[in-house]
Amino acid sequence: MKIFRLTHVVFGTSLLLSACATWGNDAADLNMAVSRDEVQALSKLLERGVDPNLKDPQRGETPLMEAIRNHAMRSFKVLLDSPKINLEAAANNGDTALMIAAYTHNAEAVKALLAHDAEPNRHGWAPLHYAAAVGDVEIIGLLLEKSAYIDAESPNKTTPLMMAARGGHNEAAKALIEAGADVSLKNDQGLSAVDFAREAGHLDTAGVIKALKPDAPELPAANR
Repeated sequence: MKIFRLTHVVFGTSLLLSACATWGNDAADLNMAVSRDEVQALSKLLERGVDPNLKDPQRGETPLMEAIRNHAMRSFKVLLDSPKINLEAAANNGDTALMIAAYTHNAEAVKALLAHDAEPNRHGWAPLHYAAAVGDVEIIGLLLEKSAYIDAESPNKTTPLMMAARGGHNEAAKALIEAGADVSLKNDQGLSAVDFAREAGHLDTAGVIKALKPDAPELPAANR
């Protein structure tokens, strides 16, 4: 009986180690294929049944995210067409593929992800925050066309307009305001979009916001 149990344990451990090694190899192979944009190698891995959603151990990003980040668009298209792809998979920091596409100015990926019904709205940080943070007016428009919530609040109630203001992105701020962004909103620290712009030294952006919305609130001068 003891011999059987010992053999069982050893056999089970071997299977577990083998599975871990296989997962590691598969993840490494996927990342290698994507980083080199080698679609033939990538397609063979997927045909073999490798999970396209395997995450790298450091940032927890999927191959789809890696393809977007590296602008490996041939690999991106292969992964996007995989029946097993999970468009809402989140990295360790909560980023999704759509968020990364928005932040990296990858309008092609944003369009494709939205066409495949990627979710533009999330609790906390959302793709629109990221597009606003980098001032990408085109991607802001693409997200709004798919009903992205224009006044989405981050965990500390920062809105996309505040992100655009902090970055000094005048055209992005203008696009958001003209689309209906609420300039009266304040985050947990009591800062409005105008305050974000002023504190970041973007007085021109603060001026753009005030010109479009003269009643936009801001901190009293004594508190700045």
